[in-house]
Amino acid sequence: MISAQRENLRRYYLTCWQKQQAGQVLEGLEKQVAAVILEHPEYHPILANTDQALQQDYAPEEGNTNPFLHMGLHLGLREQVSTDRPVGIRDLYENLAERYGQHETEHLMMECLVANLWQAQQQQQPPDEHAYLACLVKLG
Repeated sequence: MISAQRENLRRYYLTCWQKQQAGQVLEGLEKQVAAVILEHPEYHPILANTDQALQQDYAPEEGNTNPFLHMGLHLGLREQVSTDRPVGIRDLYENLAERYGQHETEHLMMECLVANLWQAQQQQQPPDEHAYLACLVKLG
């Protein structure tokens, strides 16, 4: 099941990118995915090879960054900011973005997000919004 979900998610990214490159109309989430892909030219060669993109495993212990996870974290952060959930994240984001720019701010914030998600997984608990926000505050 995980393998099928992974493939479906990756296919969605690939479809968005193919539509973007073909100049086709993108809707809603497709626009957001394409925008994140455009911001990551280092991933364009990966997305150009459909078979590799669908099959490649990215083991962190081997120093590999999973481009789909990375781009998904950008999308997740943007959703959090747009909904201001957890409350206060929008202001933190805007303050950091003034100093570091949007893309670098998201990378900094992703470190807190990943740490928070990892901690929640280890404790088999929901993510701790207060700890997450505290981590983000330290970035400023």
